[in-house]
Formats: sequence, C-alpha cells, structure tokens
Amino acid sequence: MEKKIKQVAEVLDQLIEDTSVPRNIRRSAEEAKNILLNDKEDLGVRVSSAIYILEEISNDRNLPIHARTIVWNVSSELETIKIS
Repeated sequence: MEKKIKQVAEVLDQLIEDTSVPRNIRRSAEEAKNILLNDKEDLGVRVSSAIYILEEISNDRNLPIHARTIVWNVSSELETIKIS
C-alpha cells in the first residue's frame, strides 16, 4: 500500500509543479500529498483526508480540464486503497 501511496504522491507532484494550475489548487494538492505521506497517521485516515481535499479541488471551476482528469484519476486510485 505504501508503494501505491508514493506513486500517487508522484502524480500529485506533477499537478503541484504545473504552472497552468491556479496556485490555490496547487497548494491544496500539496496539502493532500503531505497528508498521504504522514506515517504518523492511520492509513485509512490519511486516504480519506486526501480524497476529501481532492473532491474539493475537483469542484473548483478554475481547475483546467487536464488537471481535473489527474485529480479524478488520483481519487480513483486512493479509493482502491481505502477499500482494500
């Protein structure tokens, strides 16, 4: 599971580094990444918190289409971790 979390974090890094994405969205993506990588919290809590943040991001009307696709893909990946 931790390997999957690290892969998701790498995808979030792409979003964070994309200058075509508004700054507030990049900050939220970074917050989600930091939560996921925090080993002190329970895995389920980390995944749920990150999914919540990503849902908020995906509802932002300023989010570019290509970034929205990334957010949806990351959320879907996190859902598989949550279910497992």
